Amino acid sequence: MKRYKIGLIGFSIGGHVFHAPFIAGNSDLELYKVTARREEHQKLLAERYPDAIGVLSADEIINDPEVDIVVVATSNDVHFSLAKQALEAGKHVVVEKPFTNTSREADELIALAKQKGLLLSVHHNARFHSDFKTVKRVLAEGRLGRVVSYEARFDRFRNFLRPGAWREENLPGSGIHYDLGAHLIDQALQLFGAPESVFADLRIQRDGAKAVDDFEYILSYPRLKVTLKGQMLAKEPTPRFAIYGMNGSFVKRGVDPQENLLRAGVRPEERPDWGVESADIQGSLSLLENGQDIHEYVLSEIGSGQDFYKNIVATLRGEEALYITAEQARDVIRILELGDLSWKEKRVVPAAGELIAY
Repeated sequence: MKRYKIGLIGFSIGGHVFHAPFIAGNSDLELYKVTARREEHQKLLAERYPDAIGVLSADEIINDPEVDIVVVATSNDVHFSLAKQALEAGKHVVVEKPFTNTSREADELIALAKQKGLLLSVHHNARFHSDFKTVKRVLAEGRLGRVVSYEARFDRFRNFLRPGAWREENLPGSGIHYDLGAHLIDQALQLFGAPESVFADLRIQRDGAKAVDDFEYILSYPRLKVTLKGQMLAKEPTPRFAIYGMNGSFVKRGVDPQENLLRAGVRPEERPDWGVESADIQGSLSLLENGQDIHEYVLSEIGSGQDFYKNIVATLRGEEALYITAEQARDVIRILELGDLSWKEKRVVPAAGELIAY
């Protein structure tokens, strides 16, 4: 059976932490070529993936007839141009989130991929996090009753700016709302579909900061309020998820363990307990059932970042439907755009008719 050759554009955090380990660990894929311009990235590539060919330019990947799939794991400002170039070269394409900087760019890439008959997907890997998978299961079980409020957030603490970090600059696609907020929006759309309206509060809070470092989105549904938040000055993290229903609530603290392992250079195949959370961050259910107060811990689902590339392979072989479609990722960008408009004009913005996948 065909083994697909991957050309990975970008070997900073996105490339070497979130993509290369899962590609290299999939027997149906070959980490074939990787752009590594900095000396430290070249050294890291040689140490961890000695069979991969290091190159200096994206063109050396896109124009290589051996490459089957191009993975764009670069800064947000070139997602669109590199994905477009790769599609025009006849390559299947995976783009790191956020998909593009505008929904118009996303629409153009979607149309091009359809015209060429090529796969186009976006790496919304937070769908494979243990905490979100647990939330999905809890909601599907229905014990909360009708859900009236859903809160999800990413808390970080970094009270200084990173020199030279493009995410810290006032550029299209910069700011933590396009980074962390894109995850939360994608998760909410997966759970609840298209909202009726969007309201956003986008702040720059740290001294000297140029890009958004605190955000709050309120997505309104007929009988549900969805609140999505993130900030860079949360020294004491709050719950990742808090869900309130007619029968009670579910609260989930802690974070999925996969990222810390990946940053430490650990690969999924090296850990039989990959994606398993520690017991002390399991979520808790508080319910009123049959007149009785119920308080219980919820065993977490297992995080499975490797499932993203498993699905890419299965889709190319015609065995599965694509799990993360470009249309879904495009709708995340559209919600971000509506949020930008909301904050600029200080108003609630209608969302009806704005999304194409939900």
